[in-house]
Amino acid sequence: MGKNGEEKKHGDGETMAVMSFMKDQENPIQQFKVKFKEVETGFKSWLSKQTLPVEASVVAAMGGVQGAFIGGLMGTLSPEMPQSGIDPQAMASLKQTQALVGGPLVQARNFAAITGVNAGIACIMKRIRGKDDLESAVVAALGSGVAYSLVSAGLQGQPGNAITTAAGFALFQGVFFKLGERFSKPSVEDPYYSRARSMLLKLGLEKYEKNFKKGLLADPTLPLLTDSALRDVSIPPGPRLLILDHIQRDPELKGKRGSRG
Repeated sequence: MGKNGEEKKHGDGETMAVMSFMKDQENPIQQFKVKFKEVETGFKSWLSKQTLPVEASVVAAMGGVQGAFIGGLMGTLSPEMPQSGIDPQAMASLKQTQALVGGPLVQARNFAAITGVNAGIACIMKRIRGKDDLESAVVAALGSGVAYSLVSAGLQGQPGNAITTAAGFALFQGVFFKLGERFSKPSVEDPYYSRARSMLLKLGLEKYEKNFKKGLLADPTLPLLTDSALRDVSIPPGPRLLILDHIQRDPELKGKRGSRG
């Protein structure tokens, strides 16, 4: 009786795990998140293979679009500054801060310049230097500060204002970078599990990546995976079936499994 009871309890546990997994699969929000993550990963992979001018242009354009959207939204929510009764000599200085009080088009233009140039320069620095660090962040902030000065005050603006604005941007960027570096831990992806991570992401099973790492099921072991190996790392039956079916259908992994056999 004791043995039968344990088997029944184990079976019920596996059934509940399968039902929970199927529920997650039917959840449209979860499916959307998985699909979005898959598209994002694929896009980043494609972008990293492009030439530097192409990558920088795409990244800058995307940053500009995001900045324009944020700026337009802020301009819609904030009132426009009245222009009548203002000393003409003060107008030159006010143009530098008009992004904070201007209309939607003004803020969209200025924020697009800031975020687009910043993203483009940061992309170039990362490709050249191979890392994101304080120096790259400061250089990107200097560029975005100059761009903001040009679009907000125009070419007739004083060079001193552009230099001051760029220096201010660089200072704030440097402070925020160091604060973020201090209070956040960078997530480093383990290259030995990149193929397994990609497979789990496609199947919507990315939460089981920690199980693979716990059992040291690195990429070279994928063609050798069996049901018992996946069970040993506490992966439920439903996900086990999907993983094994994916490996069976993958031509490369299936070929490696056949050659080993």
